[in-house]
Amino acid sequence: MPSNRCFLRFCTLCLQECIKQKNPMCGVCRCPLSPDKRAIDLERQMETTETACKGCSKRMYLSKIRAHAASCPKYQNYVMDGIKSVTKDQSPHTRDVPNRFTFICPYCRVQNLDQEGLVDHCRKYHFTDPTPVVCPICASMPWGDPGYRSANFMEHVNRRHRFSYDTFVDYNANEDAMLNEALIRSLSDN
Repeated sequence: MPSNRCFLRFCTLCLQECIKQKNPMCGVCRCPLSPDKRAIDLERQMETTETACKGCSKRMYLSKIRAHAASCPKYQNYVMDGIKSVTKDQSPHTRDVPNRFTFICPYCRVQNLDQEGLVDHCRKYHFTDPTPVVCPICASMPWGDPGYRSANFMEHVNRRHRFSYDTFVDYNANEDAMLNEALIRSLSDN
């Protein structure tokens, strides 16, 4: 789905999150989206461009590769080899890892809220509270600052926590190594 100014592409789930808003915009560059406009040129290109599976080398059109990759065991091995090459070694000692599954409301201290529960709770009970608070979700992340108080917590929650980081982030992966591996693979894949 194209935007008015950018040419970024998203999977269906991410795109649905972007177009749910009153004024749909690109999740990366914030350009306005035109949800009713299909990327026909991209669809046509995907239906006419052939590629090979990175696992089994079977040739097929780009429009079929995702369905094939989901059922190809050799492709799954290819993906896992890439992940293994960039995953940090786990220490045999227990690490001090923050709880990223349940949170405490920063306003009223209600406990054991999962991320979605925290967002719903704050929307229901604290929507108009202007008190600057620390976002417990952000504070639990490796890059989070446990001392940063959001000037508008509800706006922050609505913009930043509509999905779970755990769906998209491997906390044990070395990001520099992952980027390097992706670059190497993209060069060797073409």
